Amino acid sequence: MKVKLNSERFIATTPVYARIDSNLKENAEAILHQLGISPASAIQMLYSQIVLKRGIPFDLQLPVNKPLAAGAMTREEIDSELRKSIESLRNGKGCTAEEVDDILEKEFGI
Repeated sequence: MKVKLNSERFIATTPVYARIDSNLKENAEAILHQLGISPASAIQMLYSQIVLKRGIPFDLQLPVNKPLAAGAMTREEIDSELRKSIESLRNGKGCTAEEVDDILEKEFGI
């Protein structure tokens, strides 16, 4: 299929078919509609960014497990974490409060 870009130039187009979860499709298309963007335009934008960035244009990573507040932990979980901490101290792997703050800031943004 060819689509006319302007009076002198045509661009060839090719259909893209993908099977996705129907709820995901509906939710995404509702957002695209609010943005005034067609699904085809959104796919075109994604592909353009893949080419420009030479890869997926967003981070693909597992979510970071943020530390739980002690109040959200069971007694067994608290005991387990305390045992790990005691073992680390016995092995000479201690940290100052400042080092702990730096680690929490760097790894979890808190």
